[in-house]
Amino acid sequence: MTRTLVNNIGLLVTNNSEHDGTPLGIKRNSSFLIENGCIVWIGDATSVPRADVANSVDAQGRCVIPGFVDSHAHLVFAGDRSEEFRARMAGEKYTAGGIGYTVDLTRQATNGQLLQSGRRLMAEANASGTTTMECKSGYGLNVEDEARSMVVAKQLTEETTFLGAHVVPKEFKNSPEDYVDLVCGPMLVAARPNSKWIDVFCDKGAFTTDQARRILKAGMAQGLLPRLHANQLEPGDGIMLGVELGAASVDHLSYFDDEDIEALSTSNTVATLLPAAEFSTRGIYPDARRLHEAGVDVALASDCNPGSSYTTNIPFVIALAVRDLHFTPEQAIWSATKGGALALQRKDVGHLAIGAKADFSILSTPSYIHLAYRPGVPLIDEVWRNGTRIK
Repeated sequence: MTRTLVNNIGLLVTNNSEHDGTPLGIKRNSSFLIENGCIVWIGDATSVPRADVANSVDAQGRCVIPGFVDSHAHLVFAGDRSEEFRARMAGEKYTAGGIGYTVDLTRQATNGQLLQSGRRLMAEANASGTTTMECKSGYGLNVEDEARSMVVAKQLTEETTFLGAHVVPKEFKNSPEDYVDLVCGPMLVAARPNSKWIDVFCDKGAFTTDQARRILKAGMAQGLLPRLHANQLEPGDGIMLGVELGAASVDHLSYFDDEDIEALSTSNTVATLLPAAEFSTRGIYPDARRLHEAGVDVALASDCNPGSSYTTNIPFVIALAVRDLHFTPEQAIWSATKGGALALQRKDVGHLAIGAKADFSILSTPSYIHLAYRPGVPLIDEVWRNGTRIK
């Protein structure tokens, strides 16, 4: 039985409030023991239980945090949209229609090419501390290409999301209801075997609230769990729809009002904020203080995609959240770990406790605060997943 001891941790973020009465559950001068990929003991560095230890890891007084849980990412696509980014920075406004360019390239790519690209992005994410990552389809937008996108996604992660309702493709421009029929019928049937979640882009230039409700209900009837893109480009009913259907998460939320906040605060739906999208589109940053003050569970995610947020780096997202969305450093760390786990309805990741997966990062610094305090600096020294070092 292989055991690994992580010892001499200066500051350990557990996300277990029993340790210190705060959401981060901080322990100082601590250790934990790993067996078969999970944590089996956690406590003071001076009281490590006697056990056969095959490996010993000296954290050298540094900070250890749970692995980041990135609950919103689009990893299955071909090409990039750097020219679109350049044009946008020159003053053009982003709309959802730019997705069509990526759809054309994705349809032309082989499964092998899509998998190679997805693995490259996943490796980037792992290197910056992400140990659990969700992956959506949404750049095939026909039965064949959405189905094979889900085959590729399943090879990248168990958190797979069918997003056939990303936008209406050009061939259905004049008959969007026919496309909704396709998504709810043959496309859903083809994608379902490799899908855990179903998602809809409910916003300007994409799908209406009524269309989104119909699509999500069709997926739920097939055993998929709902999540939702909502209120990125303008105010709308997407948040209320997500709460109505018991969605695990409503994502983006660049716009929300008091009614939206009230609905979220009395539900189990997580509000997932994606500040890298606002950064890359010069959008309006939402004020997260209103959500936190109302007791809403908030997650942070990368929204990695080729058009509006081409990053896999959660430390960058944390820095943006603290600087521009008015998170405290503590709220940002929690939202990028435990919040992401809640958005994926996972109890085994996003925290460090007995029985949890041994997914964690050792920073090069004595405190998690440095992730926002020193933006752009690579501060993730080691990354471990399932008790195995991957960086």
